[in-house]
Amino acid sequence: MEALTGLGLATSAGLNAYIPLLAIGVLARYTELITLPSNWQWMENGWTILIVAALLAIEFVADKVPIVDHVNDVIQTFVRPTAGGLAFGAASSASTVTVTDPGSFFSSNQWIPIVVGGAVSLGVHGMKAASRPVINATTAGFGAPVASTIEDGISAVLSLVAIILPVLVLFFLLLMFLTFGWLMRRRKRRKQEKEAARWAQSQGWRPAP
Repeated sequence: MEALTGLGLATSAGLNAYIPLLAIGVLARYTELITLPSNWQWMENGWTILIVAALLAIEFVADKVPIVDHVNDVIQTFVRPTAGGLAFGAASSASTVTVTDPGSFFSSNQWIPIVVGGAVSLGVHGMKAASRPVINATTAGFGAPVASTIEDGISAVLSLVAIILPVLVLFFLLLMFLTFGWLMRRRKRRKQEKEAARWAQSQGWRPAP
């Protein structure tokens, strides 16, 4: 359960760096769904929550504007893995409603979950960054806000699921990989159609012998 909780939060951070951090802080501060150990309690500090919420508001707007979303993805290449590492590290040693032996899974090597979380978030971020140009190209940019809103929604739901019912994290991961595979196939097909159109155009302009 600890591993799945951390994995779910790290995956969520790959879509939006601040939603899982905010979920951890708010739920730890105002509910009993998750209890952070002493070395992670700074995440539930009021100022931390306020700063993360402000960063989330900026990210929420920037990720929904074509071209700006690409620049944002470049910046987030460094932010999202960091957030994923923090989320995984905090969750792996926290007590949640589904964990009876908190911290035992990673207690001997506390740096491991941070590295794993960062790697997971970086991978998910890469998938997101690769799929966004496909969406923008096929929808003339109008799909950017829709895709971003869906990603934010998945990030929020996945953060809650990872804390409350982490076994469902596997289902979300499978769904994300299937969606990414579909987008990549669509990108390949669109590229082939463009190449075919260019070839046909060149044939049409070729002078007759």
